[in-house]
Amino acid sequence: MAGDVSPRPRLYGRSAGKPLSARQARLVEALLPRLAVPETPPRSLDPAALFAAPSEVWLEIGFGGGEHLIAQAARNPRIGLIGAEPFLDGMAKALTRIEEQDLANVRLRRGDARLLVEQLVDASVDRVFILFPDPWPKTRHRKRRLIQSDVVGELARIVKPGGRLRFATDWADYAERALETLERDGRFEWRARRAEEWRIPPDDHATTRYQEKRLGDCAPVFLEFVRRAAPS
Repeated sequence: MAGDVSPRPRLYGRSAGKPLSARQARLVEALLPRLAVPETPPRSLDPAALFAAPSEVWLEIGFGGGEHLIAQAARNPRIGLIGAEPFLDGMAKALTRIEEQDLANVRLRRGDARLLVEQLVDASVDRVFILFPDPWPKTRHRKRRLIQSDVVGELARIVKPGGRLRFATDWADYAERALETLERDGRFEWRARRAEEWRIPPDDHATTRYQEKRLGDCAPVFLEFVRRAAPS
């Protein structure tokens, strides 16, 4: 119902690029509606209901070309993967890979992932991946970064106790500020004790095309957090 859905926050950056191929356009027209996560009022969408009895539900925010999302889906057929991405080219590339690999455990939302997160019910997601989001490196643009206190609060709401959140970036300042923001929230625990735990990609990581471009100012940093249980 109108008025039940949260107002849309401003989404910076472009959402479309070069024209799609005929195949991509067909997939956006025909396949995307079948895989699209419906828009609902806040805190009303159970993501597990989008799949056939998934063992877990994982969410990737800003999946780019879909390399990591599709690799995880192919490796973990019993897990439901939800990918959110505003960029039409990335959505089309993911759809192409989904069709080629005949994946049944992926659902997609084109648009601002913050709205999707707001719509999910509490403690409904087992893992969240935020891999190499737009760094907005200029000081005056830092407010545009995804990792802000309000977003972290919403992520803490939807991630199950014991669930995990992985954040990766190749911008040193973003890594430092993201770590500070997540720890300040208090509901996520960073358990790394040695440099290798954030400098070496996790065993289950799938390299993304953006990562390979090495556009940042440092080597990739992988921060893995665990959602703390609520105090009894």
